[in-house]
Amino acid sequence: MAEKPYILIIEDDPYILKMYELKLGMEGYEVKTAVNGKIGVEKVGEKKPDLILLDILMPEMDGFEVLEHLKGDPDTKNLPVLVLSNLGQEDHINKVMSFGVQGFIVKSQYTPSQVVDAIKGVIKKK
Repeated sequence: MAEKPYILIIEDDPYILKMYELKLGMEGYEVKTAVNGKIGVEKVGEKKPDLILLDILMPEMDGFEVLEHLKGDPDTKNLPVLVLSNLGQEDHINKVMSFGVQGFIVKSQYTPSQVVDAIKGVIKKK
């Protein structure tokens, strides 16, 4: 049997973290979570995910720092990242997209089902 796709969610909002963990788990994904960027980077080092769902505004290490770390490392630079954030300003979106992420989702403009569909689309392309 094929291994379940592994998704790492790096998000500091416990409600959003739990909601996506449950929803993706029900969709058949293996899901791990990290409450800040520092823990997220450590988890990437333990096992490379098929996709990272990344928030931008977080304590200890924000999403921009996580992207700089991941994209600057030859072992992790090609990992697919979908950014899920409340930052919708064009300069933030442009900065995030400059890292070569697979997409930028503004939390308030998408339902959880739409986010899961976006994740499925990225995993399928992989």
